Amino acid sequence: MGKNLSIVTISLLLLLASTSAGQVFNVKSYGGQPNADITQALTKAWKAACAVAGSKVVILAGTYKLGAVSLLGPCKGAIEFQLQGTLQAPSNVGTDFWVSFKRIDSLTVSGGGVFDGKGQTAWQKNSCAKNYNCKTLPINLQIQHVTITAPGDSPNTDGIHIGHSSKITINNAKIGTGDDCVSIGDGAQDVIVNQVICGPGHGISVGSLGRYQNEEPVSGIRVIGGTLSNTKNGVRIKTWPSSPPGTASDMHFENIIMNNVTNPILIDQGYCPNSQCSNKSPSKVKISNVSFKNIRGTSSTKEAMKLICSKSVPCQQVAVAGIDLVYKGEGGSATSTCVNVKPTVSGKQNPPACTSKQQ
Repeated sequence: MGKNLSIVTISLLLLLASTSAGQVFNVKSYGGQPNADITQALTKAWKAACAVAGSKVVILAGTYKLGAVSLLGPCKGAIEFQLQGTLQAPSNVGTDFWVSFKRIDSLTVSGGGVFDGKGQTAWQKNSCAKNYNCKTLPINLQIQHVTITAPGDSPNTDGIHIGHSSKITINNAKIGTGDDCVSIGDGAQDVIVNQVICGPGHGISVGSLGRYQNEEPVSGIRVIGGTLSNTKNGVRIKTWPSSPPGTASDMHFENIIMNNVTNPILIDQGYCPNSQCSNKSPSKVKISNVSFKNIRGTSSTKEAMKLICSKSVPCQQVAVAGIDLVYKGEGGSATSTCVNVKPTVSGKQNPPACTSKQQ
């Protein structure tokens, strides 16, 4: 959980779209006042707006307290949630979410307001670095022309996490956090991440995948443009070893700038943070139809590209084209490693693809 983050769980059908002018439901009309708890007022306003096509829920300028709230659909038509003020989370949300939008088609979140997640009160409760079966904290997510800010050392503060959702577009977001700037989990389909500025953080990641049984396939992922600066990874696909079977396919990363990034290009099918997993067998998540194109800039490590695939299900249809990653440290020029993958190579290759091979 992070300060000034929207803590939102997007479930089932969600399509970001603009709403036409329609009836306005002001939370103030339902008893919502600044410097007070508006949980019930917002719930009532949303329920009324949801029953009217082309409606808008408005929270005017001011600071409001808000407990865990579910804003549910399906609604009669397109609906807009316009936040002009600041919503403050309680010190202990006590659930898997703070603000949850569920079962909604054509949702717009607008207004330039602030979701203040009170992250500092939650970070100290995060034990995932020590405990594999740690309790998860509420999820952080914001979409389209937003700035998300959390310190680089804040634990498990993904900027945007998408899972079990389709047709999601993230445009022109600026994200600094202590974990992935954008993470794409199981069940994500047809996701576009466009022109995201990332740093600090752990980069833009598909995964991690394969930690749990019955994870849904991932497909149709496009990461286009954007800049990553001083991040711990660049663009990454990560799966756990000893995983149940799964699939991740049709994933493409292109026209991205790296500034002093560790692991600018990475497939890691042995992902095991803090050595909290079993390495007894390879990952069974099948990765296929992946491309890394026109990725350039500087790597903070000599090994600028690592494609470490599973021995059990080697990566298939991997393409690498137009790579120019410069390493200026000691030990010579940038290198790359390929394990259980034979990529198709074209265009500029700096470093040369698969300098080191382990099949």
